[in-house]
Amino acid sequence: MSFDLKTTVQSNIELSTPEKKLNRLIDQIEHLKRELAAWENAQSEIQTYSCKHFMPVYTELHEVLFKQLEQLWNGLSQYEFNKADTAQLEDKIHALAKMLKTSKLLNFQQLQKVNELYVYYQQTAEYEHNKKSKKKINSNLEYLNVNDTLHDPNKMDKTADRENLQWESSDWSSEQYSQVREQAKLKRQQEKREKAEKLVEQSLKTVYLKIAASIHPDREPDEAKKIEKTELFQRVNEAYEQQDLFYLLKLQLQVESSQSSSQKGLGAEQVKFYKMALDAQCQKLQSQIDDLIDALVWSESAKITVQKSKGKLKIEDLYKQIDADTSALKQQVKVEKQRLSYMRNESGLRMLLGHQVL
Repeated sequence: MSFDLKTTVQSNIELSTPEKKLNRLIDQIEHLKRELAAWENAQSEIQTYSCKHFMPVYTELHEVLFKQLEQLWNGLSQYEFNKADTAQLEDKIHALAKMLKTSKLLNFQQLQKVNELYVYYQQTAEYEHNKKSKKKINSNLEYLNVNDTLHDPNKMDKTADRENLQWESSDWSSEQYSQVREQAKLKRQQEKREKAEKLVEQSLKTVYLKIAASIHPDREPDEAKKIEKTELFQRVNEAYEQQDLFYLLKLQLQVESSQSSSQKGLGAEQVKFYKMALDAQCQKLQSQIDDLIDALVWSESAKITVQKSKGKLKIEDLYKQIDADTSALKQQVKVEKQRLSYMRNESGLRMLLGHQVL
């Protein structure tokens, strides 16, 4: 466009502090729009590069881990192990099943086997946990009952003690706690996005109606100006259909500048409205970039890289991360294949158990 969304048309007019802040926000949005376009253009190439280099190794790793799962399950039924070794084997099988149960790289039969083992060991773990919890509750209640006969404290205090003991015994595992925290974080992010989107939607409608009231071609008697307004109104409609608040605000400023005889800066209320609308647009753009990057992130190390970048991750950084993850994964596949070779016979399996490198 031949015009910019700035708070004045003449550069020699002194800007107020709110107007300066608004101009910085405008520059930020221009930067985010360019960044979003760059990520959108690079998305296909990054996915192709990842599929070519990273995914084959990742697929191979899942195949090796599934073979380990099968080998350990078969070994558990074929050979005799002591209680400690059996517990090691079952913990490893449970861990492998948990890791592979959401895999999209195994076939239907493999996933069915994985899920059967996962459900079995999950139910076993829950049963053992509940049994220990019940035993702890009974032990603590028995202690309280003995104390009751000796000291006869206030009944409300005794009830509170019992409730606290039951709550402590049913404490969530660290995994459950982490899941709840992650869900709460995602919920907060979602609420923030929804709020920004709602504000953008409201601002879009407000700006659109304001422009439409100013330049609607049907209200222009002059034919030459009517043609000009018709073209401008088409651009307004296109921007509104594409939900491009930033472009609509540019059009609004162009309209206001052409209709105003003075070259003064925007009024205080206009600056306030622009800032509110652009803040929402800025949040929406950042969310779109974050979502796009998140869709391209595949591993924990890549997620850590994104978190450390604090929204400043560059496209070339993601390529470097793909290469680093591929290299690390190749090394892991090599180690897991070696471990699998020991699992294929009883002596090798016992050696892994003895050195606790299962």
